[in-house]
Amino acid sequence: MKHLKAPEETTVVIAMSGGVDSSVAAALMVERGYQCIGIMMRLWAETGAGEGSMNKCCSVESMADARQVADQLGIPFYLINVEQPFKQNVVDFFIEGYSAGLTPNPCLACNRHIRFDYLLNYARKLGADYLVTGHHARTRRLDTGEIQLLKAVDERKDQSYVLSVMGQAELRDVLFPVGDFTKPVIRQMAAQWGLPIASKHDSMDLCFIADDDYRRFLQDWASHAMQPGPIVDRAGNVLGEHAGLPSYTIGQRKGLGIGGVGVPLFVLELDSTRNTLVVGRKEELGRTQLLAHHVNWTGDAAVAAGFAAQCKIRYRAQPVDCRLYPAPPDADETTVAVHFAEPLYGISPGQGAVFYDGDVCLGGGIIAR
Repeated sequence: MKHLKAPEETTVVIAMSGGVDSSVAAALMVERGYQCIGIMMRLWAETGAGEGSMNKCCSVESMADARQVADQLGIPFYLINVEQPFKQNVVDFFIEGYSAGLTPNPCLACNRHIRFDYLLNYARKLGADYLVTGHHARTRRLDTGEIQLLKAVDERKDQSYVLSVMGQAELRDVLFPVGDFTKPVIRQMAAQWGLPIASKHDSMDLCFIADDDYRRFLQDWASHAMQPGPIVDRAGNVLGEHAGLPSYTIGQRKGLGIGGVGVPLFVLELDSTRNTLVVGRKEELGRTQLLAHHVNWTGDAAVAAGFAAQCKIRYRAQPVDCRLYPAPPDADETTVAVHFAEPLYGISPGQGAVFYDGDVCLGGGIIAR
Protein backbone atom coordinates (compact mmCIF):
# COMPACT_ATOMS: atom_id res chain seq x y z
CA MET A 1 0.00 0.00 0.00
CA LYS A 2 1.28 3.45 -0.86
CA HIS A 3 2.37 5.45 2.19
CA LEU A 4 0.11 8.46 2.67
CA LYS A 5 2.08 11.56 3.62
CA ALA A 6 0.91 14.98 4.77
CA PRO A 7 0.14 17.37 1.90
CA GLU A 8 3.14 19.59 2.64
CA GLU A 9 5.38 16.52 2.29
CA THR A 10 3.69 15.37 -0.92
CA THR A 11 4.78 16.45 -4.41
CA VAL A 12 2.21 16.40 -7.18
CA VAL A 13 2.51 17.03 -10.90
CA ILE A 14 -0.61 18.71 -12.26
CA ALA A 15 -1.53 18.11 -15.89
CA MET A 16 -2.53 21.60 -17.02
CA SER A 17 -4.37 22.36 -20.25
CA GLY A 18 -5.39 25.98 -19.75
CA GLY A 19 -8.98 24.84 -19.15
CA VAL A 20 -11.18 25.45 -16.14
CA ASP A 21 -11.07 21.88 -14.78
CA SER A 22 -7.29 21.45 -14.67
CA SER A 23 -6.87 25.01 -13.41
CA VAL A 24 -9.27 24.43 -10.51
CA ALA A 25 -7.56 21.09 -9.83
CA ALA A 26 -4.28 22.99 -9.51
CA ALA A 27 -5.82 25.64 -7.26
CA LEU A 28 -7.34 22.99 -4.99
CA MET A 29 -4.00 21.21 -4.57
CA VAL A 30 -2.23 24.50 -3.79
CA GLU A 31 -4.94 25.45 -1.29
CA ARG A 32 -4.59 22.05 0.42
CA GLY A 33 -0.86 22.58 0.88
CA TYR A 34 0.67 20.19 -1.67
CA GLN A 35 4.00 20.85 -3.35
CA CYS A 36 2.80 21.44 -6.91
CA ILE A 37 4.43 21.38 -10.34
CA GLY A 38 2.37 22.34 -13.40
CA ILE A 39 3.08 20.53 -16.67
CA MET A 40 1.47 20.98 -20.07
CA MET A 41 1.97 18.62 -22.99
CA ARG A 42 2.58 19.82 -26.53
CA LEU A 43 0.64 17.40 -28.71
CA TRP A 44 0.80 16.65 -32.42
CA ALA A 45 -1.18 18.89 -34.76
CA GLU A 46 -1.75 19.07 -38.49
CA THR A 47 0.54 21.32 -40.46
CA GLY A 48 -0.79 23.34 -43.34
CA ALA A 49 -4.39 23.00 -42.15
CA GLY A 50 -4.99 26.71 -41.95
CA GLU A 51 -4.87 29.25 -39.16
CA GLY A 52 -6.19 26.83 -36.55
CA SER A 53 -3.71 24.07 -37.28
CA MET A 54 -2.33 23.90 -33.73
CA ASN A 55 -3.71 21.17 -31.46
CA LYS A 56 -6.62 22.70 -29.56
CA CYS A 57 -5.46 21.14 -26.27
CA CYS A 58 -2.19 23.08 -26.45
CA SER A 59 -2.90 26.13 -28.58
CA VAL A 60 -0.98 29.34 -28.02
CA GLU A 61 -3.99 30.70 -26.12
CA SER A 62 -4.23 27.57 -23.93
CA MET A 63 -0.49 27.67 -23.17
CA ALA A 64 -0.78 31.32 -22.16
CA ASP A 65 -3.81 30.58 -19.96
CA ALA A 66 -2.10 27.64 -18.24
CA ARG A 67 1.07 29.65 -17.62
CA GLN A 68 -0.94 32.58 -16.25
CA VAL A 69 -2.83 30.28 -13.86
CA ALA A 70 0.44 28.68 -12.69
CA ASP A 71 2.01 32.11 -12.13
CA GLN A 72 -1.06 33.27 -10.22
CA LEU A 73 -0.93 30.16 -8.02
CA GLY A 74 2.82 30.52 -7.53
CA ILE A 75 3.80 27.12 -8.89
CA PRO A 76 6.46 26.21 -11.49
CA PHE A 77 5.19 25.49 -14.99
CA TYR A 78 6.83 23.44 -17.73
CA LEU A 79 5.90 22.53 -21.30
CA ILE A 80 6.98 19.09 -22.54
CA ASN A 81 6.95 17.82 -26.12
CA VAL A 82 4.82 14.69 -26.59
CA GLU A 83 4.11 15.15 -30.30
CA GLN A 84 5.61 11.87 -31.56
CA PRO A 85 4.12 9.52 -28.94
CA PHE A 86 0.75 11.24 -29.44
CA LYS A 87 0.94 10.91 -33.23
CA GLN A 88 1.88 7.23 -33.07
CA ASN A 89 -0.51 6.11 -30.32
CA VAL A 90 -3.52 8.36 -30.83
CA VAL A 91 -3.62 9.92 -34.30
CA ASP A 92 -2.38 6.84 -36.18
CA PHE A 93 -4.74 4.68 -34.09
CA PHE A 94 -7.61 6.95 -35.16
CA ILE A 95 -6.65 6.79 -38.85
CA GLU A 96 -6.08 3.02 -38.84
CA GLY A 97 -9.34 2.38 -37.02
CA TYR A 98 -11.46 4.32 -39.49
CA SER A 99 -9.55 2.75 -42.39
CA ALA A 100 -10.58 -0.68 -41.05
CA GLY A 101 -14.27 0.19 -40.87
CA LEU A 102 -14.23 0.88 -37.12
CA THR A 103 -15.35 3.89 -35.08
CA PRO A 104 -12.36 4.45 -32.76
CA ASN A 105 -12.35 6.56 -29.61
CA PRO A 106 -9.05 8.49 -29.52
CA CYS A 107 -9.59 9.65 -25.92
CA LEU A 108 -9.31 6.05 -24.70
CA ALA A 109 -6.02 5.68 -26.59
CA CYS A 110 -4.75 9.02 -25.27
CA ASN A 111 -5.46 8.11 -21.66
CA ARG A 112 -3.98 4.63 -22.06
CA HIS A 113 -0.74 5.68 -23.77
CA ILE A 114 -0.20 9.39 -23.14
CA ARG A 115 -1.71 10.70 -19.89
CA PHE A 116 -1.46 7.60 -17.73
CA ASP A 117 1.65 6.10 -19.26
CA TYR A 118 3.96 8.73 -20.76
CA LEU A 119 2.94 11.65 -18.50
CA LEU A 120 2.49 9.54 -15.37
CA ASN A 121 5.95 8.03 -15.82
CA TYR A 122 7.35 11.50 -16.46
CA ALA A 123 5.86 12.63 -13.13
CA ARG A 124 7.35 9.59 -11.37
CA LYS A 125 10.80 10.38 -12.79
CA LEU A 126 10.49 13.88 -11.34
CA GLY A 127 9.97 12.27 -7.93
CA ALA A 128 6.30 13.20 -7.69
CA ASP A 129 4.02 11.18 -5.44
CA TYR A 130 0.95 11.73 -7.61
CA LEU A 131 -0.20 12.93 -11.01
CA VAL A 132 -3.22 15.23 -10.71
CA THR A 133 -5.62 15.77 -13.60
CA GLY A 134 -8.83 17.72 -14.12
CA HIS A 135 -10.88 14.65 -15.06
CA HIS A 136 -14.40 14.39 -13.69
CA ALA A 137 -14.04 11.15 -11.73
CA ARG A 138 -13.34 9.99 -8.18
CA THR A 139 -11.34 7.27 -6.48
CA ARG A 140 -11.96 5.34 -3.26
CA ARG A 141 -9.43 3.34 -1.25
CA LEU A 142 -10.80 0.10 0.21
CA ASP A 143 -9.55 -1.48 3.43
CA THR A 144 -7.80 -4.07 1.25
CA GLY A 145 -5.72 -1.30 -0.31
CA GLU A 146 -7.50 -1.54 -3.66
CA ILE A 147 -8.32 1.77 -5.33
CA GLN A 148 -11.74 1.90 -6.96
CA LEU A 149 -12.49 4.21 -9.88
CA LEU A 150 -15.85 5.94 -9.34
CA LYS A 151 -18.14 8.12 -11.42
CA ALA A 152 -17.95 11.86 -10.76
CA VAL A 153 -20.47 13.62 -8.55
CA ASP A 154 -21.65 15.46 -11.68
CA GLU A 155 -22.72 12.47 -13.76
CA ARG A 156 -23.42 14.69 -16.80
CA LYS A 157 -19.69 15.49 -16.90
CA ASP A 158 -18.45 12.08 -15.72
CA GLN A 159 -15.30 10.90 -17.52
CA SER A 160 -14.84 7.48 -15.93
CA TYR A 161 -15.67 5.96 -19.35
CA VAL A 162 -12.39 7.23 -20.84
CA LEU A 163 -10.47 6.39 -17.63
CA SER A 164 -11.48 2.71 -17.76
CA VAL A 165 -8.04 1.93 -19.28
CA MET A 166 -6.41 2.41 -15.86
CA GLY A 167 -5.34 -0.36 -13.50
CA GLN A 168 -4.16 -0.36 -9.90
CA ALA A 169 -0.61 0.73 -10.78
CA GLU A 170 -2.04 3.92 -12.31
CA LEU A 171 -4.90 4.54 -9.87
CA ARG A 172 -2.54 4.39 -6.87
CA ASP A 173 -0.56 7.32 -8.28
CA VAL A 174 -3.34 9.59 -9.59
CA LEU A 175 -5.69 12.12 -7.98
CA PHE A 176 -8.89 13.62 -9.47
CA PRO A 177 -9.77 16.56 -7.18
CA VAL A 178 -12.56 18.10 -9.30
CA GLY A 179 -14.61 14.88 -9.40
CA ASP A 180 -16.23 15.81 -6.08
CA PHE A 181 -17.86 18.94 -7.51
CA THR A 182 -20.45 19.80 -10.15
CA LYS A 183 -19.34 21.85 -13.13
CA PRO A 184 -21.23 25.01 -12.03
CA VAL A 185 -19.47 24.83 -8.64
CA ILE A 186 -16.09 24.38 -10.37
CA ARG A 187 -16.69 27.51 -12.45
CA GLN A 188 -17.80 29.36 -9.32
CA MET A 189 -14.59 28.35 -7.52
CA ALA A 190 -12.52 29.52 -10.50
CA ALA A 191 -14.26 32.89 -10.38
CA GLN A 192 -13.78 33.20 -6.61
CA TRP A 193 -10.05 32.54 -7.01
CA GLY A 194 -9.93 35.11 -9.81
CA LEU A 195 -8.62 32.60 -12.33
CA PRO A 196 -8.69 33.99 -15.88
CA ILE A 197 -10.34 30.86 -17.30
CA ALA A 198 -13.51 30.81 -15.15
CA SER A 199 -15.86 31.23 -18.13
CA LYS A 200 -13.75 29.42 -20.74
CA HIS A 201 -15.56 26.87 -22.90
CA ASP A 202 -14.97 23.18 -22.30
CA SER A 203 -12.42 21.53 -24.55
CA MET A 204 -13.68 19.33 -27.37
CA ASP A 205 -12.79 15.80 -28.45
CA LEU A 206 -10.64 15.28 -31.56
CA CYS A 207 -8.27 18.00 -30.40
CA PHE A 208 -5.83 17.20 -33.22
CA ILE A 209 -8.30 18.02 -36.03
CA ALA A 210 -7.95 21.70 -36.79
CA ASP A 211 -11.45 22.39 -38.13
CA ASP A 212 -13.39 19.63 -36.23
CA ASP A 213 -14.21 18.02 -39.61
CA TYR A 214 -13.04 14.43 -39.22
CA ARG A 215 -14.19 13.55 -42.76
CA ARG A 216 -11.92 16.26 -44.20
CA PHE A 217 -9.10 15.05 -41.95
CA LEU A 218 -9.46 11.46 -43.16
CA GLN A 219 -9.65 12.61 -46.76
CA ASP A 220 -6.29 14.33 -46.23
CA TRP A 221 -4.63 11.60 -44.16
CA ALA A 222 -6.35 8.38 -45.27
CA SER A 223 -7.73 9.07 -48.73
CA HIS A 224 -7.61 5.32 -49.49
CA ALA A 225 -10.37 4.82 -46.90
CA MET A 226 -12.60 7.55 -48.33
CA GLN A 227 -13.34 5.88 -51.67
CA PRO A 228 -16.99 5.64 -52.80
CA GLY A 229 -18.60 2.21 -52.89
CA PRO A 230 -21.97 0.45 -52.96
CA ILE A 231 -24.74 0.67 -50.39
CA VAL A 232 -26.44 -2.73 -50.12
CA ASP A 233 -29.06 -4.48 -48.02
CA ARG A 234 -28.52 -7.85 -46.33
CA ALA A 235 -29.65 -9.63 -49.51
CA GLY A 236 -26.93 -7.84 -51.51
CA ASN A 237 -29.27 -5.57 -53.45
CA VAL A 238 -27.49 -2.36 -54.43
CA LEU A 239 -29.44 0.67 -53.21
CA GLY A 240 -27.00 3.50 -53.86
CA GLU A 241 -23.43 4.68 -53.43
CA HIS A 242 -21.67 5.80 -50.26
CA ALA A 243 -19.09 8.60 -50.07
CA GLY A 244 -16.45 6.62 -48.12
CA LEU A 245 -17.11 4.29 -45.17
CA PRO A 246 -15.61 6.59 -42.50
CA SER A 247 -18.40 9.08 -43.26
CA TYR A 248 -20.95 6.76 -41.61
CA THR A 249 -21.64 5.23 -38.20
CA ILE A 250 -23.58 2.18 -37.07
CA GLY A 251 -27.23 3.13 -36.51
CA GLN A 252 -27.08 6.21 -38.76
CA ARG A 253 -30.32 6.91 -40.65
CA LYS A 254 -30.01 10.41 -42.12
CA GLY A 255 -27.69 11.38 -44.96
CA LEU A 256 -27.61 7.97 -46.69
CA GLY A 257 -28.96 9.32 -49.98
CA ILE A 258 -31.16 6.28 -50.67
CA GLY A 259 -34.65 7.74 -50.53
CA GLY A 260 -37.59 6.08 -52.21
CA VAL A 261 -37.13 2.60 -50.72
CA GLY A 262 -40.39 2.86 -48.78
CA VAL A 263 -39.08 2.12 -45.22
CA PRO A 264 -36.52 3.85 -42.99
CA LEU A 265 -33.10 2.22 -43.36
CA PHE A 266 -30.19 2.33 -40.94
CA VAL A 267 -26.47 1.59 -41.22
CA LEU A 268 -25.92 -2.00 -40.04
CA GLU A 269 -22.30 -2.62 -40.97
CA LEU A 270 -19.20 -1.01 -42.45
CA ASP A 271 -17.59 -3.75 -44.55
CA SER A 272 -14.10 -2.41 -45.20
CA THR A 273 -12.91 -5.56 -47.02
CA ARG A 274 -15.49 -4.96 -49.78
CA ASN A 275 -15.79 -1.19 -49.24
CA THR A 276 -19.51 -1.77 -48.80
CA LEU A 277 -22.06 -0.03 -46.58
CA VAL A 278 -24.72 -2.47 -45.38
CA VAL A 279 -28.12 -1.04 -44.42
CA GLY A 280 -31.36 -2.49 -43.13
CA ARG A 281 -34.46 -2.01 -41.02
CA LYS A 282 -34.25 -0.93 -37.39
CA GLU A 283 -35.11 -4.41 -36.12
CA GLU A 284 -32.02 -5.74 -37.91
CA LEU A 285 -29.87 -3.27 -35.94
CA GLY A 286 -30.69 -4.58 -32.46
CA ARG A 287 -28.15 -6.88 -30.78
CA THR A 288 -28.36 -8.74 -27.47
CA GLN A 289 -24.62 -9.51 -27.31
CA LEU A 290 -21.26 -7.98 -28.08
CA LEU A 291 -17.65 -9.07 -27.77
CA ALA A 292 -15.16 -6.64 -26.23
CA HIS A 293 -11.46 -7.35 -26.62
CA HIS A 294 -8.35 -5.86 -24.98
CA VAL A 295 -10.42 -5.64 -21.79
CA ASN A 296 -8.77 -3.90 -18.84
CA TRP A 297 -10.02 -4.34 -15.27
CA THR A 298 -9.50 -1.36 -12.96
CA GLY A 299 -9.14 -3.76 -10.04
CA ASP A 300 -6.64 -5.89 -12.02
CA ALA A 301 -8.90 -8.97 -11.75
CA ALA A 302 -11.83 -10.06 -13.90
CA VAL A 303 -15.29 -10.34 -12.37
CA ALA A 304 -16.96 -13.74 -11.97
CA ALA A 305 -18.73 -15.31 -14.95
CA GLY A 306 -22.31 -14.07 -15.18
CA PHE A 307 -21.59 -10.94 -13.11
CA ALA A 308 -24.54 -8.52 -13.29
CA ALA A 309 -23.28 -5.09 -14.32
CA GLN A 310 -24.12 -2.09 -16.47
CA CYS A 311 -22.44 -1.33 -19.80
CA LYS A 312 -21.92 1.92 -21.72
CA ILE A 313 -21.27 1.42 -25.44
CA ARG A 314 -20.12 5.01 -26.03
CA TYR A 315 -19.15 8.01 -23.95
CA ARG A 316 -22.56 9.71 -23.97
CA ALA A 317 -24.65 6.52 -23.85
CA GLN A 318 -26.78 5.56 -20.89
CA PRO A 319 -25.55 2.47 -18.99
CA VAL A 320 -27.72 -0.60 -19.67
CA ASP A 321 -28.01 -3.79 -17.63
CA CYS A 322 -25.89 -6.69 -18.78
CA ARG A 323 -24.08 -9.83 -17.67
CA LEU A 324 -20.39 -10.40 -18.28
CA TYR A 325 -18.89 -13.73 -19.31
CA PRO A 326 -15.34 -14.96 -20.04
CA ALA A 327 -13.96 -15.10 -23.55
CA PRO A 328 -15.52 -17.64 -25.92
CA PRO A 329 -13.23 -20.50 -27.03
CA ASP A 330 -12.11 -18.73 -30.22
CA ALA A 331 -10.99 -15.55 -28.43
CA ASP A 332 -8.08 -14.60 -26.16
CA GLU A 333 -8.30 -14.11 -22.40
CA THR A 334 -8.70 -10.32 -22.68
CA THR A 335 -12.02 -10.77 -24.51
CA VAL A 336 -15.33 -10.55 -22.66
CA ALA A 337 -18.80 -11.51 -23.89
CA VAL A 338 -21.45 -8.99 -22.86
CA HIS A 339 -25.08 -10.19 -22.82
CA PHE A 340 -27.99 -7.74 -22.70
CA ALA A 341 -31.52 -8.54 -21.56
CA GLU A 342 -33.03 -6.45 -24.37
CA PRO A 343 -31.75 -5.67 -27.89
CA LEU A 344 -29.36 -2.72 -27.93
CA TYR A 345 -29.11 -0.45 -30.96
CA GLY A 346 -26.09 1.30 -32.46
CA ILE A 347 -23.32 -0.96 -31.13
CA SER A 348 -20.24 0.25 -33.05
CA PRO A 349 -17.06 -1.85 -33.35
CA GLY A 350 -14.09 0.27 -32.32
CA GLN A 351 -15.91 2.14 -29.57
CA GLY A 352 -15.35 1.34 -25.92
CA ALA A 353 -17.59 -1.01 -23.96
CA VAL A 354 -17.17 0.09 -20.34
CA PHE A 355 -18.57 -1.83 -17.38
CA TYR A 356 -20.00 -0.47 -14.12
CA ASP A 357 -21.31 -1.77 -10.82
CA GLY A 358 -23.34 1.25 -9.78
CA ASP A 359 -20.87 4.13 -9.38
CA VAL A 360 -17.84 1.84 -9.60
CA CYS A 361 -16.12 1.62 -13.00
CA LEU A 362 -15.02 -2.01 -13.32
CA GLY A 363 -13.06 -1.51 -16.54
CA GLY A 364 -13.72 -1.93 -20.22
CA GLY A 365 -12.48 -2.92 -23.64
CA ILE A 366 -12.93 -2.21 -27.33
CA ILE A 367 -16.01 -3.52 -29.11
CA ALA A 368 -14.81 -6.18 -31.56
CA ARG A 369 -18.17 -7.33 -32.92
